Amino acid sequence: MATNKHALIRYQALDRCFASRGKRYFIEDLLEAVNEALYEYTGNVEGIKLRQLRDDIRYMKSDQGWSIPLENHSEGKRVWYRYAEPDFSINKRPLNEDEASQLKEALLTLNRFKGMPQFVWVDELVARLESGFGLKQGAERIIEFEENPYLKGGEHITTLFHAILGKQVLQVRYQGFKQVDPIDLRLHPYYLKQYNNRWFVFGWDEAGARLMNMALDRIVSILPSKGKYISNEHINFGEYFEDVVGVTVPEAEPEIIEIMVDTKHWPYLETKPLHGSQKVLDKTKAGVRIQLELKVNYEMQALLLSYGDAIAVLKPAGLRKAMKERVRATRERYRN
Repeated sequence: MATNKHALIRYQALDRCFASRGKRYFIEDLLEAVNEALYEYTGNVEGIKLRQLRDDIRYMKSDQGWSIPLENHSEGKRVWYRYAEPDFSINKRPLNEDEASQLKEALLTLNRFKGMPQFVWVDELVARLESGFGLKQGAERIIEFEENPYLKGGEHITTLFHAILGKQVLQVRYQGFKQVDPIDLRLHPYYLKQYNNRWFVFGWDEAGARLMNMALDRIVSILPSKGKYISNEHINFGEYFEDVVGVTVPEAEPEIIEIMVDTKHWPYLETKPLHGSQKVLDKTKAGVRIQLELKVNYEMQALLLSYGDAIAVLKPAGLRKAMKERVRATRERYRN
């Protein structure tokens, strides 16, 4: 069964046809009604074919669907369809197996946030869903996400999320890592992103006339502010981070980076690439030489350092030199 929004549109259209007592729906009428509904909601002029329609009816009649009480009425060589029970509707039936399974998965994901101060509403929502649909998950967890519920700044997520949705200008007091005193600025928030267990907000700094990236754990306070919201009309955040690791996006062109990975650690990097641009150049006894195409930033250097002696940067020369200096500084710290 195609468990997507188009399938649900088709089922709802058929449900209305089968429930009708004023019109007789033959198979060609059902096909027309379904395709009209699909066009209305999706703009798809092609619609579905007769085979898909019969599959949909078969699914609705099955135990996995809604076990609909469908009657076939012959009229000459043609057949029309309607519910045997005038008041029947799939919207009045309990959840079928597929719907129950999908809702259980959603509850499992929601349970990730239970108990966190900024998501207290999740506790009530999960309780209502479990009670209303009989989908109690039980005490045993079968999946765990990487998270840090004790990280500062989590209390700002809901405020920022709603400000982005509602296009609300914010008055933010912020103290960066290198700032002695906090600064006050008017922020037009655009995007929330999590990296390395920390949250960041991207928005337009009105006074500085620039896109700003702020770590939520460095935000001192947030208040709504008056004034016209400056919408984001230039940055596609889905593409904005394509050429970087992390959240810092330098104003530079991506560079070709070559790295030698020792043979012992290559299977790990093969299954968990450093970046989506990773590709193999060659394999020798010395190891595997790979290439990345990225903008060099702090997060990328930190990632490379995390692999210790398993990798070595070959080029560009500037990055290789920077990595050498950081390794040398680390060695100095362990000299005594």
